[in-house]
Amino acid sequence: MRGVRDAAPGLRTLSAYRRQWLVKDVVAGVVLTTLLVPQGMAYAELAGLPAINGLYTSVLCLLAYAVFGPSRILVLGPDSSLGPMIAATVLPLAAAGGDSGRAVALASVLALMVGAVMILASVAKLGFIADLISKPTMIGYMNGLALTILIGQLPKLCGFSTDADGLLGEVSGLAGGLADGKAVPAAVAVGAGGVVLILVLQRWLPKVPAVLVMVLLAIASTSLFDLAARGVGLVGTLPTGFPPLSVPHIAWDDLAPLCAGAVGIALVSLADTISNASAFAARTGQEVQGNKEMNAIGAANVAAGVFQGFPVSTSGSRTAVAERAGARTQLTGIVGAALIVLMLVLFPGLFRNLPQPALAAVVITAALSLADLKGTVRLWQRRKAEFWLSIAAFLGVALLGVLPGIAVAVGLSILNVFRRAWWPYNTVLGRVPGLEGYHDVRSYPDAEHLPGLVIHRFDAPLFFANAKAFRDEVLRLAHGGPPPRWIVVAAEPVTDVDTTAADVLEELGKGLDARHIRLVFAELKDPVLRKLKRYELTHAFGGDRFFPTVESAVDAFRAATGAVWTTAVPPTEPGRR
Repeated sequence: MRGVRDAAPGLRTLSAYRRQWLVKDVVAGVVLTTLLVPQGMAYAELAGLPAINGLYTSVLCLLAYAVFGPSRILVLGPDSSLGPMIAATVLPLAAAGGDSGRAVALASVLALMVGAVMILASVAKLGFIADLISKPTMIGYMNGLALTILIGQLPKLCGFSTDADGLLGEVSGLAGGLADGKAVPAAVAVGAGGVVLILVLQRWLPKVPAVLVMVLLAIASTSLFDLAARGVGLVGTLPTGFPPLSVPHIAWDDLAPLCAGAVGIALVSLADTISNASAFAARTGQEVQGNKEMNAIGAANVAAGVFQGFPVSTSGSRTAVAERAGARTQLTGIVGAALIVLMLVLFPGLFRNLPQPALAAVVITAALSLADLKGTVRLWQRRKAEFWLSIAAFLGVALLGVLPGIAVAVGLSILNVFRRAWWPYNTVLGRVPGLEGYHDVRSYPDAEHLPGLVIHRFDAPLFFANAKAFRDEVLRLAHGGPPPRWIVVAAEPVTDVDTTAADVLEELGKGLDARHIRLVFAELKDPVLRKLKRYELTHAFGGDRFFPTVESAVDAFRAATGAVWTTAVPPTEPGRR
């Protein structure tokens, strides 16, 4: 029984359920449903699928997460950040087959694949993979995604459509449609008015369900102003009932492109899930269980995939709505799912008069929430290199597309880590009166030094990529005037030395010895020192080149030379990277 509860945390929550939570969960479920329905429909169309599939997806992922999810209030569903990725994966394959109905089957298989990736990653305890996307590159990716969604939805908001592909094509198609007079004034009024209304309510009346208010007013305006007769497209009556359990069928040739899309979607979904779970767990005093979250998201995607759904992720906005409404457990999501099913069975025509531009307004406001312009400005102010990484990720999404954009974002994050290890910070250390230890001469330009001694710190492991950079920096210090007699490497930050670096060190030591300059190491960690012994470097250098502390190395130098501390000659400043 304990194993079942570990695999399905929702059952454990049910066994400890308190009666006083019931009313709050039910009320929160009702409030949440008012957001789930229009957003589910809107995000389905963003993914290039029928609106009804967004509701099918919402129901199944909520139920699955209620059973397998470790978080008590996290809400899953169709997501604005995944919609363009789904469309970029599915629509080219659906168009190639000439059958529009294939899109639903392809999206369902995509959900199954995302679910499988997440579950396998959970079993392998690969939650750390979410860290492959750094914050700067994620900011750039989300900014590019927001712009892509915004431009893609503007034609729909204006009452027409384009066949363009890519951001530049969308911009050209939008401009061409406007120039040709394709815009429907009534559609523009509904869509633009919806965007303004949602933003105003979210800004000034955050407790009011802005999306629901906009949807109700848009439905009312359909009858009041006869929008259909004015050329405004409507959602129409949704299919009655719920789809049967089924396994979608696709061609074998579709599996490879779907698999590539599934990996990208799983990565973004995982990053979203960990960040949202961490934020809400901090508020409730819970701990984030990354691998269980992956398993739950995987189960939710599998459940959606066998009922004509598409990939899902967590939603910070919907979770915040549930939290503000008083949600205590995942019963909130179950209530929301039940209400959607009741609507599909009993009132399928409830949203038939909802204007399509109103759905575009929902998507556009969600896209605006994805953008983080303040974060971009902070990057510029704090660290220019990471700002340009963000811009590169932004351009990757905007110019290459959503799926290549996520590959660019991951690649840039990895390259940035490699760059920092390749060209790490390094400096010369000196003694500062009144402060214990030895300190960076950049921070303390008046630090004292010993003539003939340079204390050098290299802030990274030594490996094949940066070994020559380390060598070049030491040689530069050795060529300073007057040349030093000892170069002490303050090696505490050196957490590893690979075989390539070991060969470079041996060659460097011999070259310096030929010039009567001793290369000395201090504060090497025991595991690193043991590696140097295996490489026979301690024998090549001699045991008197290794000291437990910088202080002991300095004392040995002073004993050998009689040097005294001085500030008369500025220390050699390290090269800048």
